[in-house]
Amino acid sequence: MKLTDFVVSDAIIPELNVTTKEEAIRTMVAGLKNAGSISVEDEEGIVSAILKREELGSTGIGNGVAVPHTKHSSVENLTAAVALSSEGVDFASLDGEDVYILFLLISPLDRPGDHLRGLENISRHLRNQNFCKFLRQSKNIKDIVELLNEADSNQLD
Repeated sequence: MKLTDFVVSDAIIPELNVTTKEEAIRTMVAGLKNAGSISVEDEEGIVSAILKREELGSTGIGNGVAVPHTKHSSVENLTAAVALSSEGVDFASLDGEDVYILFLLISPLDRPGDHLRGLENISRHLRNQNFCKFLRQSKNIKDIVELLNEADSNQLD
């Protein structure tokens, strides 16, 4: 499984101009809607599901990274958006620091294995300091897509 298999390039946000966790999630889900990956009718339900998941514990995992996620009946395949924030977003992260890199993942209800594989894939790349450094330096969608491709082919190790 590759990042480029489930990250929707049209939903990548190179500069996320929000300050709160809810604004970040709403903006990223709207990006997936605008890219045609989810329907208008499902947008609010997905936002609610992700916010409900966040109530169980923040997905701001530290080191400036957050991976908000949920399973939802509206998607048939893993679907993800990427956003970067140069100013940082208060995500109530485990380390108390703002987040600068966000991966938002939605997976089908009936495929929990895919959900775990998607999270594992994202987490594995986010543990790579080069990946995070180059991602934060990316200024546009093209740069980010190129970096995702390089990560998928293990060119950043």
